[in-house]
Amino acid sequence: MSNKLHFMCGKMAAGKSTLSKKLAKEYNAIILSEDKLLKMLYPNEIITLQDYVKYSTRLKETLTQHIIELLEKGNEVILDFPANTITQRQWFKKLFETAEVEHIMHYINRSDEVCKQQLKKRNEKISKDEPLIDEATFDAITKYFQEPSNSEKFNIKEY
Repeated sequence: MSNKLHFMCGKMAAGKSTLSKKLAKEYNAIILSEDKLLKMLYPNEIITLQDYVKYSTRLKETLTQHIIELLEKGNEVILDFPANTITQRQWFKKLFETAEVEHIMHYINRSDEVCKQQLKKRNEKISKDEPLIDEATFDAITKYFQEPSNSEKFNIKEY
């Protein structure tokens, strides 16, 4: 039985959720999606970036021990949570170091232009109850993105 933590890095609309689903099938893994969990737990409460940070932090604090236990019991775990800043990546490091398991950061390296095209396609397909994310929101969030570096010492698979 293998137990490894997989997590995603890439700008908004780079394809992290799509890759997460593919990997979950490939590895027969447990997948946890931050977007889905936040939507279910805090419907209509995440309006601003500050709201996202507040509820995302709360969710991570709630799930930390559970994820560690899943890994310690031999499960392959895919976290569809962004590892897009150095600060965000510290949480993933805590998980795999505490559980003493291997990890892979799946880094989807896409240009802003490609992400914006994919965002436009996503906006055309979403249901009425889901918010449209415009280019201004993409730009506002992307300014915080920090490309992973070798100095952080992650096992990175780049796409």
